[in-house]
Amino acid sequence: MSLGRFLEQAVARDPGKTFIEIGGQSRTYQEFYDGVLKASAMFSGLGIEKGDRVCLFLPNCIEYVYSWFGLSLIGAIAVPVNTAYKRDETAYIFNNAEAKGLVSDSSLVEVAGAAADLAPSITVRLLRDGGESNSPSRSFKDWTDFGEAHTEAVPLASLPEVSPQDISMLVYTSGTTGNPKGVQVTHLMYVAAGQGFAHWTQATPDDRFFTCLPYYHANIQYYSTMGALAAGATLVVADRFSASRFWGQVREAKATIVNFIGMMMPVLAKNTPSPDDKDNTVRLFYGSPSFPPEFLAEFQERFATDIIVGFGMTETCFGTIERIGEDRRAGSSGGPRQHPSEGFENQVRIADQVTGEPVGVDTVGEITINNPAIMPGYWRNDEQNKETLRDGWLFTGDLGWVDADGFLYFVDRKKDIIRRRGENISSQEVENVIKRNPNVLDCAVLAVPSELGEDEVKAYVTPREGAALDPEELVHWCAENLANFKVPRYWEIRDELPRTPSLRVRKDVLRQEREDLVEGCFDREAAGIKLR
Repeated sequence: MSLGRFLEQAVARDPGKTFIEIGGQSRTYQEFYDGVLKASAMFSGLGIEKGDRVCLFLPNCIEYVYSWFGLSLIGAIAVPVNTAYKRDETAYIFNNAEAKGLVSDSSLVEVAGAAADLAPSITVRLLRDGGESNSPSRSFKDWTDFGEAHTEAVPLASLPEVSPQDISMLVYTSGTTGNPKGVQVTHLMYVAAGQGFAHWTQATPDDRFFTCLPYYHANIQYYSTMGALAAGATLVVADRFSASRFWGQVREAKATIVNFIGMMMPVLAKNTPSPDDKDNTVRLFYGSPSFPPEFLAEFQERFATDIIVGFGMTETCFGTIERIGEDRRAGSSGGPRQHPSEGFENQVRIADQVTGEPVGVDTVGEITINNPAIMPGYWRNDEQNKETLRDGWLFTGDLGWVDADGFLYFVDRKKDIIRRRGENISSQEVENVIKRNPNVLDCAVLAVPSELGEDEVKAYVTPREGAALDPEELVHWCAENLANFKVPRYWEIRDELPRTPSLRVRKDVLRQEREDLVEGCFDREAAGIKLR
């Protein structure tokens, strides 16, 4: 069904129940729906029509969610934009989407306005007062006040027909190569994601979902927002992830289900243990990637909670997932996610990297997925669509293997496999070992040229706060846990690493930082370290 119909059903179940708490504001299901109806009327009154794109360059706030759903009700398309982007990065999204409208915040108006000046398609500019109206030097004369326009809007007498196959959002993937690509996310994809997530997490109206991810990230859209709607639960949205504030926010929210991505869990695990670590109501964490069994056991025991992991992506929310209370496999991301309704089949199989043909169990190849909730394609990108979508299958660009019971094991991104002296090395495997070092906060491993041909292995490492890192000690740490050919030769200690909006390390940025990537690095061979 469409998002509008899905929201109507959620409101009808319990209109007086609190749906969302965000930015110090709380809205019941009915209050939220009323705000969405006014938003759809506001956009319509400003000339936004079905199929038009409207960019959302906002921090997490109620206006963000009103805009997304309000646009969806009239068949228009929301386009989230990373608020860390500067003028040219933002203008690229505006122009690529050929956006007609823009909603921004007074704290971001300098960048938003400058980028919009470079995008001739934008004719509608809405500004939310984020409490910093007097700080920007730029004039607001070209902007319509969101609060005033929203308050004055009168809900439309009728709404246009919207199909489940219509596009609700263009979500630009942060990617690690080239410019971002706009994933066309349909109404069906969002509704199926919510229904699926509530099913997988066994969520009920008594649950309180907590997220600290930004609304331009697919995770908060698919799972937190749509999952809460499907379950009739309450959603609590924080402004951003902070390791020092996290547990306080979770306790204040009385959260029972928490989504995580990337480095969040390892960072939380590196916090100094506290007597009140178990003082929380979280029954379940969900996210990716998978973790070593010892890490999971320690985290679950320390914080008295459970963790399930899965494999998914913006292009489809139906990848794989572990099941609560059922058999789990070390290093696995679970089996294919299924929808609670009959007739919705999700398949995950491994394909040969060259031919694209299916391969047998226990064989590494490209992970491919087939289900009804796969994107119809990237926005106006026929070349990439031909490579990614083939005969109904989504080719993910990720390598993995499946065991005889259908459990998926992620290996690495295709482009991140390292070839050293005839051996293939997964950068993620090496990273997982380095991250287990108690003094390491995060790391990235990639290939650098070798004087012998093929690749050498280099590790970029950031220290835990207050810790000092010795490359020689890290070499020996790796040697105790990895085959010698996998142990990085080159090491670079960094205060921070470049990241995508989903907190993944931008390895493409690291590769392009300078011509000689090993100059000035610690070289274990030059240091005379012999591995046995």
